[in-house]
Amino acid sequence: MQRSLRIDPNKCTGCLQCEMACAFEHSQTYNTARSRIKVIAFEHEGRKVPYTCTQCDEAWCLHACPVEAIGLDASTGAKIVHDDLCVGCKVCTIACPFGTVNYVAETGKVQKCDLCEGEPACAKFCPTGAITFVDSDWTGLGKMRDWAGKTDTNPATV
Repeated sequence: MQRSLRIDPNKCTGCLQCEMACAFEHSQTYNTARSRIKVIAFEHEGRKVPYTCTQCDEAWCLHACPVEAIGLDASTGAKIVHDDLCVGCKVCTIACPFGTVNYVAETGKVQKCDLCEGEPACAKFCPTGAITFVDSDWTGLGKMRDWAGKTDTNPATV
């Protein structure tokens, strides 16, 4: 069964443990600028919300890449950026409707969540359980898929 990150904003305290764990997992530094997950502060609402790639089925980033540098990891369902193929053209950053593919100036490449080979560091080190790695059915993915299937994509013209 496919697994997904489940984010519960009600449990997030804004501690940035997820950002630090992600940065360390991928770059061996606690520099949160290198994290593939971001905690967004909604000051007016008094809320912090972790935000990262949802590994969407449509995978606009994957389909938009002109050099096929983004591929599917069959074991995790993650869309993975292959650094050796990425030319840094940023087409995938434009294609992603959620803004979760990011260009890294230091490397001239893009980066996005890769689910840490099935053991996401952000979920592992989240002290409040705001980020968990669960069966996709528990994230509502199935419900969204059912709703999408019922949506009329060819509305009647008047």
